[in-house]
Amino acid sequence: MNWLLIVTLVACTASAWMLTAAMRSYALSAALLDHPNERSSHTRPTPRGGGVSIVVIFLGAVAALWLSGHMSLRVAASLLGSGSLVAVVGFIDDRRPLAARWRFLAHLGAAAWSLWLMQGVPPVPILWNLIDLGFFGTLLAMLYLVWMINLFNFMDGIDGIASIEAISVSLGGALICWLVLPGDAWQLPTLFASCVAGFLIWNFPPAKIFMGDAGSGFVGLMIGLMAVWASQQAPHLFWSLFILVGCFMVDATTTLVRRVRRGEKFNEAHRSHAFQYASRVHGSHRIITMSVGAINIVWLLPMALLVALQKLDGVAGVAIAYAPLVWIAFKYKAGDPAAQEI
Repeated sequence: MNWLLIVTLVACTASAWMLTAAMRSYALSAALLDHPNERSSHTRPTPRGGGVSIVVIFLGAVAALWLSGHMSLRVAASLLGSGSLVAVVGFIDDRRPLAARWRFLAHLGAAAWSLWLMQGVPPVPILWNLIDLGFFGTLLAMLYLVWMINLFNFMDGIDGIASIEAISVSLGGALICWLVLPGDAWQLPTLFASCVAGFLIWNFPPAKIFMGDAGSGFVGLMIGLMAVWASQQAPHLFWSLFILVGCFMVDATTTLVRRVRRGEKFNEAHRSHAFQYASRVHGSHRIITMSVGAINIVWLLPMALLVALQKLDGVAGVAIAYAPLVWIAFKYKAGDPAAQEI
């Protein structure tokens, strides 16, 4: 790692920290606050919208990488265009809630824009065979990106959890890229992690500001796009990065499926995720947030590395890695508010 990169990483972290401080002052003056209610996991009014700092600093870094010749125009335009759209729609929603259909259309448009510029998705490795899904594969990739946007939105429910997830997943992805891919592919997720780290200083429990829809949706999209980008270099890496987001993927998906089966509106605010119930059971946001980070490092990263180094099939790796997470989701009654009453 050269000194210029180290200086850049430190500058991104410091800039995100300072911009988050400015966003907190703005949110307080504009009364942009999350007030506690029966569906929230916090107990005092807290400023929101701090994730804008991640958006501004990271997209600025992407633009700098393109201008300096370290990133192709296609990748830069994909990240800049889709990221800006999701962040703007999220910021508007933070100020004045938008109808779910308009958010969905914006998210779908961002995913379509990115995949078009990145020229679709490569064949998918399944049981050691590469299978070209064609248009169906592109459609699945679009749905995956839309779900990643909303995944982080849904899971950003206690102090620091989305930030810790983003940093640990990004750094895990950077390690995988460094081991498997030639060149400097590992630098982009490392740069992203440094931007989120600057925000985390303000968001770590007890949080002084929340990420908001502008930040959470953007973070989910960027992690999803980096997975697609890595898979274009080596198709099996998609499964590695899919394993890394297991904590969020399993909790959110289990909760969503169980709520929809009961006839509840999937986009209606609630606090029945496993991580939210766990924070009430254990009486601490910090314990649950740090537990997610520990699971990512101790369990999911080694499984992802086995797949990345082609010691384990990707589909089998996902099944093995996700199995205990499904058990945890049911242990903490994900999506079952009646059973969660304590």
